[in-house]
Amino acid sequence: MPDLNFVLPHWLYWAGVVLFPVIAMILVRRQRGLQPRAAVSMPLAYMLWLTGGFVGLHRFYLRSWLGFVYLPLFVGILYSNADGREAREVRSFADSAVMIAEFDLERAQKALDEGKDGAQAQSEAAHAVLEVAHDRAIVADDTMVRAARTAQYLAVGIAFLLLVDAALLPKLTRAQNQRERTPLHPGKVELNAGSASDTQSLRTPLTCTVDWIERVSRFSGEYVAYWSVIAVFVYYYEVVARYVFNSPTNWAHEAMFLMFGMQYLISGAYAYLTDSHVRVDVFYARLSPRAKAMIDLLTSVFFFIFAGTILGTGYIFFNDSFGVLEVSFTEWAIQYWPVKITIGLGAVLLLLQGFSKVIKDMQTVAHGWIT
Repeated sequence: MPDLNFVLPHWLYWAGVVLFPVIAMILVRRQRGLQPRAAVSMPLAYMLWLTGGFVGLHRFYLRSWLGFVYLPLFVGILYSNADGREAREVRSFADSAVMIAEFDLERAQKALDEGKDGAQAQSEAAHAVLEVAHDRAIVADDTMVRAARTAQYLAVGIAFLLLVDAALLPKLTRAQNQRERTPLHPGKVELNAGSASDTQSLRTPLTCTVDWIERVSRFSGEYVAYWSVIAVFVYYYEVVARYVFNSPTNWAHEAMFLMFGMQYLISGAYAYLTDSHVRVDVFYARLSPRAKAMIDLLTSVFFFIFAGTILGTGYIFFNDSFGVLEVSFTEWAIQYWPVKITIGLGAVLLLLQGFSKVIKDMQTVAHGWIT
């Protein structure tokens, strides 16, 4: 199989991190409340054909058992590549043995020229080791060539099947929908249409502020949640590149752990909104809502000190990184300042959500004390 030399460009990485969640949220919100109109989708079938067609995923999606035709071909590629890797290791050891044997042979020849005892036996032993090493290198070369040729033939077979299925997918999709005949459903129904006008009169500037902050926190949490989908595609590419093409990447792992680090920082406000942060609440959980609100107000000073410290430290980290245009020390050399700016961004979101929590706790306490 040919080697894959693709390295993810920095601009494409940052564009994907910023734009992919936006596109995903638009597509998801367009589908909310709508009923599926078909048993199988042609765009999804083509996406599976493109990303997982080499194992027949598109056929399985269309409920076609012919997808199993792809599996032995793909397993054959994996087996051939494994043979090729083992042969490459054998060739490497054989090359080392050849170098050592040649060095020993040179020393034995020098000893023979000087007439030393045992030089002839030493020379014969070196010759024997050299011949064995050469034979192992030849066998390893033959194995590597055979494994590569087998993998290429199997890959050509898969490519041929994929081209045939690419032309047949529209027909197969229509046939499957015809077989299942999923009924169409009416559009979404509006519920509680008059509730908005009823609650509008109860809104105050404080409640409007709280609602706005919570919308920002929910948006930030939903936004970075879609980054997990990016990880699926990146690690999928890494597995295929490593085990099918023998071409592991030098950027996939670093790209994803940086992305998940940013996700952790930005999603803090959403976790605070949904009360998902870890805490010890053996006694706290037994209190009434107003008592909980009172304790939250008393302890909120520590929260704001913590979040404020993160904000100040994050600004220092970002300023130093941006000032020198810091990049990672790996071969990929990705920019670090966009990662470090999320420290401050996460702190700002956390502070806003903390402010919203204080307002809600004050409103809870204002209704009276419960002991």
